Amino acid sequence: MVDSKFKRNFCIIAHIDHGKSTLADRFIDFANLGNTRAEKQNQVLDNMDIERERGITIKSQAVTIPYKAKDGNLYELNLVDTPGHVDFSYEVSRAISSCEGALLLVDATQGVEAQTIANLYLAMEHNLEIIPVVNKIDLASADIDEALHQIDSELGLDSTDAVLVSAKTGQGVDELMEAIVKQIPPPSGSPADPFKALIFDCHYDPYRGVIVHFRVFDGTVKEGDVIRFMHSGARYKVDELGVFQLDLVRTKVLNEGDVGYLICGVKAVSEVSVGDTVTDENNPADVPLAGFKEAKPVVFSSIFPVDSNDYEELLEAIEKLKLNDAALVYEKDSSAALGQGFRCGFLGMLHLEVFQERIEREFDLSIVLTSPSVNYKVYMKNGEKLEVDNPLEFPDPARIDYSEEPYINAEIMTPTEYVGSVINLCMEKRGVQTRMDYVDSKRVTLTYEMPLAEVLFDFYDRLKSISRGYASFDYYLTEYKRTDLVKMDILVNGDPVDALSQLVFRGEAQSHGRQACERLRDEIPRHQFKIPIQAAIGGAIIARETISPFRKDVIAKCYGGDISRKRKLLEKQKEGKKRMSVSGNVEIPQSAFLAVLKSKQEN
Repeated sequence: MVDSKFKRNFCIIAHIDHGKSTLADRFIDFANLGNTRAEKQNQVLDNMDIERERGITIKSQAVTIPYKAKDGNLYELNLVDTPGHVDFSYEVSRAISSCEGALLLVDATQGVEAQTIANLYLAMEHNLEIIPVVNKIDLASADIDEALHQIDSELGLDSTDAVLVSAKTGQGVDELMEAIVKQIPPPSGSPADPFKALIFDCHYDPYRGVIVHFRVFDGTVKEGDVIRFMHSGARYKVDELGVFQLDLVRTKVLNEGDVGYLICGVKAVSEVSVGDTVTDENNPADVPLAGFKEAKPVVFSSIFPVDSNDYEELLEAIEKLKLNDAALVYEKDSSAALGQGFRCGFLGMLHLEVFQERIEREFDLSIVLTSPSVNYKVYMKNGEKLEVDNPLEFPDPARIDYSEEPYINAEIMTPTEYVGSVINLCMEKRGVQTRMDYVDSKRVTLTYEMPLAEVLFDFYDRLKSISRGYASFDYYLTEYKRTDLVKMDILVNGDPVDALSQLVFRGEAQSHGRQACERLRDEIPRHQFKIPIQAAIGGAIIARETISPFRKDVIAKCYGGDISRKRKLLEKQKEGKKRMSVSGNVEIPQSAFLAVLKSKQEN
């Protein structure tokens, strides 16, 4: 068993695509943990299919690396690889709380970017020892001097402490290992104090139940001990303990400073929550650990099973994902068009997309999502204040005094040649520029105040497109501001479809309505009668498309003869179609609901 003074707990934080997962691969290679060819794949800690396909890290992953230092001692390095995307910053905050140090990666070709700064502040809040690392030094386009200058000027860190590495080739990784051992402090817990550990993640195993990921702060835990979750009060006997290497590696005991896993036969998902404190039942800790700030969802969408018989399976799937994704919020919901489902809250559109893909892949369920919305505040004339994120809950406009929508402070870093295009995009999204700072001769930081609803859909994709992928973007919620909010209904053959309703800014309602009608026209199949598709605000129609009917040639059998006979047959057909349009039902395929969802993303 390694003494706590030879343990180091650290995480890797950086902007998207700066090489966190690749550096983690090199650490694993350095310690010879991946022995088989299958284990020596790239991004070995990104073990979800979605992570590999998208090339991003979604879940924080831990691994324990043994390291023989130059001073002759054997160290135990507990590494946590974290995501870089702003939607998963909650994962980063949880990883940081289980560490004493952080490697802050800066790409030598891109320099310091928006999320680099955001993650630095997060690490400073937790008083972590920060080691700046300049990555990708092997590339021809690497500008190491500029990256070091930015570490000094923009991050306020000492660039002389920076370690130069290439995570791809392994160059400089041994110097980085030594820097970790020398600069990051050992854990400060006491083995004599009562056992106290923080749960920073969990996942569900169908055979063994809930597997708890935790960091021991004080005391010792061993197999056979009876433990208690301080938040839920649930008591369990420890069946298995271990550490994370490429697989779960079983050990008999975990001491202060260790990062590991715990299996104790928890079957009820509700009894374990991320941020809870685990303690010994017979010798409990006095007070729980601080835990985490609750993540506040910013994007809301209703989720329904395609087959209403799958409702229970969907509930079970969401509960299991909630265990592994503490930022997810959900409650029951229902729709006249789609039946029973759930209203879910997410940290952003990427979070929503990943959730949808995980439900479909991991649980083999087909689901339909309603159009995403943000949380609006509605002030009534009688003084009442409502929070509305669902169009179905929007009150009668005659009773509303005014509405407010959430605003964000957006920080965009872009090369100078794309400034004009970026400013035009932000103005189109109702953004107001508050600052413009030249970082150096090549890059500009633009700061904007803009409505969150405008950023949700296609903003990030369009920003990357107009800047050839070079602009970076970070944001945080600031305040609520007055807005002219309206509920836009979609009517199919004169009947409103509740699942297609949206809350929109009045000035953009017509373009949103026209887009939704066009999408539905392409998706809804033709019927025997004419189908009008309309977007309406109250009683005013603001957009319309028409699906033309199938038309049987009723006069085909008339060869010559009096014209009045043909006219009579056509009139009879016209009357029949009119009767059908009054009583006929329009079948709306599931693809139509998804098409309206995509309409804002594909400009």
